[in-house]
Amino acid sequence: MRDIYVETLIDAPLERVWQATQDPAAHRRWDARFDRIEPVPGSTPARFRYATTVLPGVRIGGHGVHAGERSRPDGTRTSALRFGSDDPRSLIAAGSGYWRYLPGPDGVRFLTGYTYTPRWGPAGRLADLAFRPLFGWATAWSFDRLRLWLERGVPPERARRQAWREVALRALAVACVGASAARLTEGRTAVVAAVLTAAVLALALPPHPRTPAARRCRRRPPDRLAARAPSLLGQL
Repeated sequence: MRDIYVETLIDAPLERVWQATQDPAAHRRWDARFDRIEPVPGSTPARFRYATTVLPGVRIGGHGVHAGERSRPDGTRTSALRFGSDDPRSLIAAGSGYWRYLPGPDGVRFLTGYTYTPRWGPAGRLADLAFRPLFGWATAWSFDRLRLWLERGVPPERARRQAWREVALRALAVACVGASAARLTEGRTAVVAAVLTAAVLALALPPHPRTPAARRCRRRPPDRLAARAPSLLGQL
């Protein structure tokens, strides 16, 4: 399976990006993949527990450990971790990943690369064909929500509400097109064609500048540094 890679450029000071991503209370505000992130007091290396709601009323927990951090003279920082879940309902059995912070003249290149091993045997590998792209999309959407927070001052909670409103408006527009087509023509094929055309246009329409969008993030590593997992991961 291909590793998941996401990158965004955030026009904000490095220390602010670091704090918003390394502090568990701030992290869970913008990252749609988690409902809860709690450090394990007194653990060395630093460990944490997390939980996420996958379906209404279904919450899955997991655990992680920080593999280490590294700062270079040029200001580049790297944070690596391992994670997993003992919950048999979790598709993710174990994984590892890293965050990199690359300051530059236009802001901080904030990027992640990670992968995991699915459970459930062949059925899990099949399910992962759909889950992995969705998980990557959620990561990219979250990264853009973080960018809006740090660049434009849009709180993550407001950005989420804005996203739901925009989805609702686009769905309403498609429904209105379908209703209008049904009134103007008796042909089912014409109605279906009108709805499909409206749906494609609704998806292609650029999102509002203050609405998070996964499409704004890079999804393939542009260079070897971004693509290479840090040696810190080999320390655990």
